[in-house]
Amino acid sequence: MKKIKLLFAIFAAALLLPSCTNDGGTSTIDLKVGAVPNITKTAGTDNFINLISLGKGGSFNLGLTVAVAQGEVSSMDIVGSYTKGTTVSRAIMKANVTTFPANLNFTTNDLIAAFTVLNSKSDFGLGDKFTVSAILTLKDGSILKLLNDDGTANYGADIANSNKYTLLQSYPVSCPSDLGGTYSVISSGMSTDSGPAPSKNPITNYPYEVTITDNGGGSYTLSDGYAGLYQLWYDIYSITRDYPGKFTDVCGTLSGSYIEPFSANVKLTGTVNADGTLSIRWENDYGDYGNSVFTKI
Repeated sequence: MKKIKLLFAIFAAALLLPSCTNDGGTSTIDLKVGAVPNITKTAGTDNFINLISLGKGGSFNLGLTVAVAQGEVSSMDIVGSYTKGTTVSRAIMKANVTTFPANLNFTTNDLIAAFTVLNSKSDFGLGDKFTVSAILTLKDGSILKLLNDDGTANYGADIANSNKYTLLQSYPVSCPSDLGGTYSVISSGMSTDSGPAPSKNPITNYPYEVTITDNGGGSYTLSDGYAGLYQLWYDIYSITRDYPGKFTDVCGTLSGSYIEPFSANVKLTGTVNADGTLSIRWENDYGDYGNSVFTKI
């Protein structure tokens, strides 16, 4: 299945010329479009929305720098998405930004004013999330949206897996978190693909080493989102390096989503255990999965 998709992707790439259609931002953004932003958190500002602090009457200041990573960008609308349960609300936080890099700040009052689901500090709830992305207007008039209206990604695997820029920033409503470090990982899992050798699939107690990078505010990046299992199974398809994954820690509950090398979606769930280990499960749209225990080295 994945072999066919990989061959199709290579064939399609050979046929496509760099282009972008002015469709109002409904097409999935790929590197062939040639324009992406770089949105980074400002040092010294809040990395997450501290629910404990809000409960004591505190407030937050979310600082961002928005730059053009590549491409001919005329302007950007900075879009905020607030997720509460299954409801995703969207608002333009700053319209028609034309000077880059742009330094922006969003406060507690800014979010309350922007989203109808928030009327006061007491409406911020554990597990809520504020995400900042952008709508790009290119110099040729094309319009590119990074996120769809339901909060899902509107870009391809090449952009999602790049380490050269950050397309969006998320601020979970959470508790303080400290999970960064290097971990020894033991994984068991199964691939639905017919390619891996029987000795590799299914696999039990496969060892690997993963670094978890603390991005601040309970947001983390895994150096390899599959703890070595993709390389074990799919070296036959030239998967021979780490592919990062991302997750968020909300008071000990881990969750995340990212795009794997064959462009399928991956969902991550997990917990922080009482002994400090992490139990993490990932599963992709094909049905491949891995269950891992992370022990900090």
